[in-house]
Amino acid sequence: MKIKLSAASAVVLALALASPWAMAQQGVSKDEILLGSIQDLSGPLAGFGKQARSGMQLAVAEINEQGGINGRKLKLLVEDHGYDPKKAVLSAQKLVNQDKIFIMVGHIGTAQNLAAMPVQFEKNIVNFFPITAAREMYEPLDRLKYSFAATYFDQMRIALPSLVKEKGAKKVCTLYQDDDFGLEVLRGAEAGLKTLDMEFAERTSYKRGATDFSSQISKLQSSACEVVVLGTIIRETIGAIGTARKLGFNPVFLGSSASYTDLIHKIGGKAMDGLYATMTVQNPYTDEASQPIRFWANKYKTMFNEDPTVFSVYGYNIVNSFALAAGKAGKNLTTDTFIKAMDSTTLEPDMFGSAKATFSATKRLGSDASRLSQIQDGKWKVVSGYVSAAAVK
Repeated sequence: MKIKLSAASAVVLALALASPWAMAQQGVSKDEILLGSIQDLSGPLAGFGKQARSGMQLAVAEINEQGGINGRKLKLLVEDHGYDPKKAVLSAQKLVNQDKIFIMVGHIGTAQNLAAMPVQFEKNIVNFFPITAAREMYEPLDRLKYSFAATYFDQMRIALPSLVKEKGAKKVCTLYQDDDFGLEVLRGAEAGLKTLDMEFAERTSYKRGATDFSSQISKLQSSACEVVVLGTIIRETIGAIGTARKLGFNPVFLGSSASYTDLIHKIGGKAMDGLYATMTVQNPYTDEASQPIRFWANKYKTMFNEDPTVFSVYGYNIVNSFALAAGKAGKNLTTDTFIKAMDSTTLEPDMFGSAKATFSATKRLGSDASRLSQIQDGKWKVVSGYVSAAAVK
């Protein structure tokens, strides 16, 4: 009797293993692929986070309207960390362990990604195109890391020396956020100044979430700084420059791609004119855009009742980039097949002005190229071409 039962059990087990869903990949069912994202929907980057989420939602809707990916529809789950690394860990634990997502897409924030990635990696969950340009998003090399943005370090390393020479500046200073993000901007700027045999004449920082910058700006003004590198994001950029203008302090301000957003000039107004920022994808101003972008923007506005921004583009492109590789992976979508497909993927320049991006098993940053833009008459204007970090030693 025991032998017969064992044989029967073996048959049942064999049949179960023969089923394509017996050893199911987390986040992938017969009809659905589950994507997770963590955004700031309530903190200082809420403007960015909500826009990125909307861009992702539009891409998901379009892909699903076209039948999904190899017959599977996409489902996007978004959690809010309020720009708090501790909440980012809790959000990651929920998405990974409770909701059981297949992949993390477009998680916003440097410190937040660094806090959450260990939770994901423990369960073999890829961190795909986080919305941060920190080097840690692809270094050290890890099979579960993919990044799309030229790093803050390289952005500053390339842009600052060129701007300093153009302006003939002798004193360069910095105001930066006292965290992983701000330090990346700082270090890149230091590396750039080193190529000119220069150092910062003054440096000052602020704690994440600060709203008053009067003491920091007064310190920079007292040092007669001619160029000020800003390791700031939205309200900090506006607050710092606004304070400087009120004090009659008008150096050249240079920010990273973290401060490249239409929210700067929409909220900050005329005082923001003259600000430079490094960037990759252009903000989609609908009155100046090409017909394909206007068509896309109209769909976005119909769906969300607001104009799209550069962060809307980030979210949209991130989901579409995922879809391209997931489609290549075929019907048997797993973390391993996705990685194999992604490692032979090329993302061509798109209608939004993105640079060409390539990936491999040893290259997890799609493009290291960035360019410079400036706010002129209340709008961002591209003022330089793309420069690859690899070309600038």
